[in-house]
Amino acid sequence: MDRRQLFSLAPLAGAVLAAAAVAPAQASGSSGGGKSAGGYIRFGTITSTIIRPDGRRGVLTVETGLDVPDPELNAEATLEGPRLRAAFNTVVQGFAAGLLPGAVPDVDRLHRALQVATFRTLRKRGAVLLLGTVMVA
Repeated sequence: MDRRQLFSLAPLAGAVLAAAAVAPAQASGSSGGGKSAGGYIRFGTITSTIIRPDGRRGVLTVETGLDVPDPELNAEATLEGPRLRAAFNTVVQGFAAGLLPGAVPDVDRLHRALQVATFRTLRKRGAVLLLGTVMVA
């Protein structure tokens, strides 16, 4: 097994442990502020090849995640994770193909395209796409 896959599971394990710690407190009837904690789903790094100004190939790297405050939609987004990742890969590859050599990526356009892919995949609104690092190397 690839070590990077193990490290990508660490945030998920932390979220499971945190949810297990919060569930007994909610079950015991403790009064809270009424707002439920939002859910964060990390999809990791998506890469695609680009053409650099000198004609060689380069890499476009995009870190993505979703903020899904609704628990039902969060569970659905977790189940739809592979489809979301495939949709994100398709969007990033299309974006990289249209990127001119030496041009700076338009992160706002990329974010809009990824958000639309999120809405189309989940068929509901409520999941907000979060971008981490967008890097061209």
